[in-house]
Amino acid sequence: MPKNARQVVQKYALTLVLAVAVLGTPLSAMADDDPLEPINRAVFEFNDGADRYVLRPVAQGYDAVTPTFFKAGVNNFFNNFLDVNAVLNALLQGRFEYALDNTGRVVINTTLGFFGMFDVATDMGIPQYQTDFGHTLAIWGAPRGPYVMLPLLGPSTARGTVGVAFDAYASPTGQIRQDEAEWGLRTLNLIDLRASLLGSEQLITGDRYIFVRDAFLQRREALVNDGQAVDNFSEFDDGWEDDDL
Repeated sequence: MPKNARQVVQKYALTLVLAVAVLGTPLSAMADDDPLEPINRAVFEFNDGADRYVLRPVAQGYDAVTPTFFKAGVNNFFNNFLDVNAVLNALLQGRFEYALDNTGRVVINTTLGFFGMFDVATDMGIPQYQTDFGHTLAIWGAPRGPYVMLPLLGPSTARGTVGVAFDAYASPTGQIRQDEAEWGLRTLNLIDLRASLLGSEQLITGDRYIFVRDAFLQRREALVNDGQAVDNFSEFDDGWEDDDL
């Protein structure tokens, strides 16, 4: 087995061992929503500060000086990477038709779309299957586990944290053998993602922590239910409807 291939297999095996260790614990004994709220709030405050003083100003600068067509190209480029990852997860889920669709998207956008800078596949009517390894674990029956706020990475769950680790290894970015290129791409991806959210900040009302938590859990619930939204917003009596930002 080639050295690079062996390293990939070892990384996948390590991630799957971690999945068994984390998801095999009796998480059902924990509250469904947020039993770790005090810790999560502290991490959220740290993340919020890092965003306020570092990431948001950088994203605002990027948004101000970067032409719209270039930002669209960067966004399409990283979406093409997500399609690659979705192919692997669709195969793991046994959803071979979705895997075929996303394979077609990757081939077309990488070639005709100039390495993914242009989303030619969508214009051709090829649907995109949005998924990740957290979704795959849900299909396999793994429990969601408690809500967790990860340092710098943001909201997740116990199951989703394992998914993030696996997807980081499985993505094309994770297979780059040069650290400078890998982290350069990850940094650009993060800045591009944060810039795309600048216009959404005014939608956050009341307690920012609760708003982000419930919005995240609702979105993830819709994903694992194949797009069917489920009203699982927690009913904490925090009076957040009347709070100011």
